[in-house]
Amino acid sequence: MHHHSSLQEPSISHYSSPPEPSANQPSPPSSSLSYFPLCPKNFTNYLPCHDPSTARQYSIERHYRRERHCPDLSHEKKLRCLVPKPSGYKTPFHWPESRNYAWFKNVPFKKLAEFKKTQNWVRLEGDRFVFPGGGTSFPGGVKDYVDVIMKVLPLASGSIRTVLDVGCGVASFGAFLLNHNILTMSIAPRDIHEAQVQFALERGLPAMLGVLSTYKLPYPSKSFDMVHCSRCLVNWTAYDGLYLMEVDRVLRPGGYWVLSGPPVTSMVKAKNQKRSLQKEMEKLNDVFRRLCWEKIAERYPVVIWRKPSNHLQCIKRLKALKFPGRCSSGDPNAAWYKEMEPCITPLLNVNDTHIRVLRNWPERLNHVPERHGVTISRFKADTNLWQRIVVYYDTKLKFLSNGKYRNIMDMNSGLGGFAAALIKYPMWVMNVVPFDLEPNTLGVVFDRGLIGTYMNWCEAFSTYPRTYDLIHANGLFSLYLDKCDIVDILLEMQRILRPEGAVIIRDGFDVLMKVKAITNQMRWNGTMYSEADNSFDHGTILIVDNSFK
Repeated sequence: MHHHSSLQEPSISHYSSPPEPSANQPSPPSSSLSYFPLCPKNFTNYLPCHDPSTARQYSIERHYRRERHCPDLSHEKKLRCLVPKPSGYKTPFHWPESRNYAWFKNVPFKKLAEFKKTQNWVRLEGDRFVFPGGGTSFPGGVKDYVDVIMKVLPLASGSIRTVLDVGCGVASFGAFLLNHNILTMSIAPRDIHEAQVQFALERGLPAMLGVLSTYKLPYPSKSFDMVHCSRCLVNWTAYDGLYLMEVDRVLRPGGYWVLSGPPVTSMVKAKNQKRSLQKEMEKLNDVFRRLCWEKIAERYPVVIWRKPSNHLQCIKRLKALKFPGRCSSGDPNAAWYKEMEPCITPLLNVNDTHIRVLRNWPERLNHVPERHGVTISRFKADTNLWQRIVVYYDTKLKFLSNGKYRNIMDMNSGLGGFAAALIKYPMWVMNVVPFDLEPNTLGVVFDRGLIGTYMNWCEAFSTYPRTYDLIHANGLFSLYLDKCDIVDILLEMQRILRPEGAVIIRDGFDVLMKVKAITNQMRWNGTMYSEADNSFDHGTILIVDNSFK
């Protein structure tokens, strides 16, 4: 089935001649003296790797249909056009107002407001959506729900900083946790709850499309302090507990798993189904015994389990059970298109007194992570460099304090220094590490109390169009020059950038000359700054500011 069989190809009539380049701008190649056309209007919410027009060709078994399925660009005609904004699109509300409001014309989907009306996920009031903070497990509001969890877990202590929310809805749980300086990666698939991840990002909350299906989640092992599921429609006991083994992989030693919804809440409410629900709960508890997890609290509507800090206490039990065994092959941090494995990710066989404990937030941000082989000198030099670069960026873009930029994408984040330099501003950063980069630094990013994901930039990102205010690309195009066409990377950046957003690209001069020729064709008015413009060596910078169009 052809990837774009159900979509209209853009007409050549969209092309027009560009203006004459100025003396300080490179001319585009003579073979492409034209602008990129706008895509047809039905591409307004185009999701290349989560395209509903091609999803039906994939199996529904294990929700494989909801995994990433990107077009094979080596065999298909490449679609090269600019994704248009919807009719009536407005500048999104600035943070923190965006936490509570979004313009209907920006996310023109009524289905979620109608389908979840009684649960207070989102309401449509006139020309805007209102987010009252409800959810399936907390229709009365998320505050009381989190208060129950806080009676058990030290959410305000700084020991819990990174959280994964599976089946996040419109991310009201993650929104509330920000009150405790907790950063939540909210994930959900593209499904009947249309655009829930798009709503989350429109609110200024970290989110991406994701599903527990066939492949590992695109995060390193031992990344999250807590994983949460509130009626997230995952069959946790299926496939011998495979999905819980994946949660175990990404959960830190000593981390927490919080569950609400069936079979937990149903045990209280549905007495006529009590026997079958008890059976389901027994199956769930059996998986946890095999994982060596301990149930630490059961308070309606949640049950909380804790992962051990080591496997010393249950090595004999694991050997006696035989299944699941300990994962013995491969790198537990490798997770890009890697199938989930029915095994337990090993923990260090050391006593609790010798466990390397992460510092509490915010100390962990600038504490050198111990498990990734990063030297103190390299870490400190990188941190100091990015502090200076961000100040320099601000002299050119004025992005730190104007309130326009909330959702930030760092396409090649390294040790997370760019995000760390922005930490005192009302922004959050999606730190992306190319999956094949050596050394792999995404674990460092998470150990600093930041969040991110693996990615191959020859493909499209798992997000909706118009979801990021600022995109930062440091050395990215040099990395990908021999891997795929940089035209397609730039068009993907246009897809996910908000219409009035900005782009900062830092790279070698020759590479940026090629990039600039392409951005001219995209109607991006970029300005290049050379090393001579600053007092330290960081290559050449191209800044595109679309807010003045």
